[in-house]
Amino acid sequence: MNVGCVILACTLLLGASLGSKAGQPLKAPCRPGFSQNFYTVIVQRDVLHGQSILKDTTLSSERVKFEDCQRSREVGFISNDPNFSVRPDGTVYAEQEVANLSEPVQFMVTARGLHDPHIWETTVKLALAGHPHPLALTKVGFEEMLSRVWESQPRVIKFARKHQRSSSVNGLRRQKRDWVIPPINVPENSRGPFPHMLVRIRSDQDKDVGIRYSITGAGADQPPSGIYNIDPISGNMFVTQPLDREERASFHLRAHAVDMNGNQVENPIDLYIYVIDMNDNRPEFQNQVYNGSVAEGSKPGSSVMQVTATDSDDSTTANGMVRYRILSQTPHSPIPNMFTINSETGDIVTVAAGLDREKVSQYTIIVQATDMEGNLNFGLSNTATALISITDINDNPPELTVRTFSGEVPENKVNVVVTNLTVVDRDQPHSPNWNAVYRIVSGDPSGHFTIRTNPITNEGMLTVVKPVDFELNRAFMLTVVVSNQAHLASGIQSSLQSTAGVTISVQDVNEPPVFPVNPKMIRFEEGVPAGTTLTVFAAQDPDHFIHQIVRYSKLSDPANWLKINRTNGQITTMALLDRESMYVKNNVYEATFLAFDNGSPQASGTGTLQIHLIDVNDNAPVLVPREAQVCERARPNSRINITASDADADPNVGPFVFELPSFPASVRRNWTISRLSGDYAQLRLRIPYLEASVYEIPVIVSDSGNPPLSNRSLIRIKVCPCDDSGDCSATGAVAAAGLGTGAIIAILICIIILLSMVLLFVVWMKRREKERQAKPLLIDPEDDVRDNILKYDEEGGGEEDQDYDLSQLQQPESLDHIINKPAGVRRVDERPVIAESQYPVRPSLPHPGDIGDFIIDGLRAADNDPTAPPYDSLLVFDYEGSGSTAGSVSSLNSISSGDQDYDYLNDWGPRFKKLADLYGGGDDD
Repeated sequence: MNVGCVILACTLLLGASLGSKAGQPLKAPCRPGFSQNFYTVIVQRDVLHGQSILKDTTLSSERVKFEDCQRSREVGFISNDPNFSVRPDGTVYAEQEVANLSEPVQFMVTARGLHDPHIWETTVKLALAGHPHPLALTKVGFEEMLSRVWESQPRVIKFARKHQRSSSVNGLRRQKRDWVIPPINVPENSRGPFPHMLVRIRSDQDKDVGIRYSITGAGADQPPSGIYNIDPISGNMFVTQPLDREERASFHLRAHAVDMNGNQVENPIDLYIYVIDMNDNRPEFQNQVYNGSVAEGSKPGSSVMQVTATDSDDSTTANGMVRYRILSQTPHSPIPNMFTINSETGDIVTVAAGLDREKVSQYTIIVQATDMEGNLNFGLSNTATALISITDINDNPPELTVRTFSGEVPENKVNVVVTNLTVVDRDQPHSPNWNAVYRIVSGDPSGHFTIRTNPITNEGMLTVVKPVDFELNRAFMLTVVVSNQAHLASGIQSSLQSTAGVTISVQDVNEPPVFPVNPKMIRFEEGVPAGTTLTVFAAQDPDHFIHQIVRYSKLSDPANWLKINRTNGQITTMALLDRESMYVKNNVYEATFLAFDNGSPQASGTGTLQIHLIDVNDNAPVLVPREAQVCERARPNSRINITASDADADPNVGPFVFELPSFPASVRRNWTISRLSGDYAQLRLRIPYLEASVYEIPVIVSDSGNPPLSNRSLIRIKVCPCDDSGDCSATGAVAAAGLGTGAIIAILICIIILLSMVLLFVVWMKRREKERQAKPLLIDPEDDVRDNILKYDEEGGGEEDQDYDLSQLQQPESLDHIINKPAGVRRVDERPVIAESQYPVRPSLPHPGDIGDFIIDGLRAADNDPTAPPYDSLLVFDYEGSGSTAGSVSSLNSISSGDQDYDYLNDWGPRFKKLADLYGGGDDD
């Protein structure tokens, strides 16, 4: 009984912990099974009905999670406790009414696939919310208690009788099995000795028959195998090695009893072994360095950040209960304890006011996490660093460095920086709390100036955006206000130094003369004579305080019609103004003039004069078209539409009047004009037939000007024979072209003359080529040694095809002169007349071994044969051949026996220069 109480006390103190280390995510590959080896489910008191729990009551919102990687596996959960079970969604519920839950209840859940032989197990511990934890034991007391548990007398577990139905400890009836075996608790990290006996398994029938005991399950005959074994005869069950609860928190084994023949004697019983947790794991922070931030000026209690540490030990016991505290703070400004930490949650908050980023921008906090509910004497600890950055708020208004700024700017200049406004802001640089915004609040009603912010230095660049005039404003007094992009923090007032004055002096410069009206438009009739005064185009000097003289010159006058008086700007004409000129666009002629003063430096301005030319009737109309054709026989459609063009403008143009002159009389006799409209008329034959030819018909055209202008124009009309469709035929077109017989004869004569000239040129070239070939050479052709270009791309023997006498090179037919030759002289370019050497005769069927001897004998005979070729090893040219027509070379002798002078070779030209150098050296050679 004492042993059971001690085991129960250890269970209440230590229990079982999570099977996997908290805070560490599962890693690939995905493995199906429970997410944890041990679940602690806290039952809220509001589910109690009095002190009991009703049937089918869901105990908690916490669930037992099963990872199904395939997402198609059908899994059922089985509990070893008849009072509690797990639904398919993982919720824990009461299978039947439970009287009370005053003490924690622990049971095992088995997951089995409906179509899968795999089995997964986990342990679920139920604890009522608000249940007080037992007082923490000292380390010595705890070890002594575990020692007593470990060394206590092992209990005996008997197989239940088949006819007996026992009750469990709490008096509830089992529904699935006949016997409730209390769990076996084994402390982790035991130092042995091993194997250590846990329990004894015994059957009541061991007195009658020989019994053999065995255990099966994970930890026995399944991985991790070998942790537990059993004596098959005595039934003593042992643990063989230290256990680690963080690796596996529980084991489910089955005990079997069989006779000597292997027949089952007892029904198998379930054995549940729980590993008792020990404080063997330190708390581990998820990060070694945490980064957080809090705004400066935050009130006490403002949240900063949270640090988290996890302990692999049982979180329902003091072994896994982590508490936090702050060890140090750096720096200690303004006080050493600016922050505090929630000992249970790890939330860091401020505890005092006075955070100022401009003084301290970052704090370093060392945080300690200790298990055993923070007991520094027995708990294990670990530390981490928390870096707290103080974020900036706009609690410092920008301040201008001086009260008054000054600058100067030349007049008529833009985009000129007058002065730089310097500002100081202690907020975080390059942030909206620091970036300055400048405004001109007074002194610039016309908007001549603006202030742009330098993004790097935060200075304000006062810039001219609209030209200033010294004659209107010699100075400006501006009032400038600076602020930030972000609004000031609540309770922060603007500084008096955020406002300053700016004095700007305007510098006078020599301004160019200005034409009051530019461009200036005047109206004149075209055709005014040269020397006519059109207008005075004068400019004004804006420099009123300086007396300067303005002069004028012409800058652009495309038609060169105008001139300007240099002194007063009077414009006069130099030629007639013609509205129809190519330089006039839309009746307007433009000229540009230059006005310049005598200042230093000299300044000049330009002005444009636009002359609108009024049209006068100075252009007579011109007949259009100038050429046409009609059929020689009058037809209804054989008519010519005519009109006129006039360079003038309304009202000096149409309607036009078309008429035929009275002279020559044949014009009105053969042709007639009928009016179609104000601008068009129709010309046609008056007579039924007119001979095909080209006729020039005069037509008088008059416009509608006042007075009207007339023009006598000629229209060239081709009268030709027409086909049925009314078009001129090809023959008729040629005839109508006006080429008579004389013209055709003239064209033919010109062609004959051109061909004769070409023929004479060809004959002259041929004759010149013959004369060049007939010209004699300076030397005999037979002695001509000039290089010739020979063509060798033909089938033939080259020089063998030429007419050469080769008989002198042939071997004579008679050998008498050789035979009768004196002894001692032998030719080697001829075959000797001696008996031929005898060569070995090859047998018809030679033996393979005789081939080498045959070759050697043949070589030896050839080497000793004087009649064998070649004969040209040494040539002696002392034989001219039998019956040769050429005499002996030795018969040639010099004309004189003395030395011959070869200097005359130098007179034979460059081709004999080499020969002259060889023989004409004289005594120097």
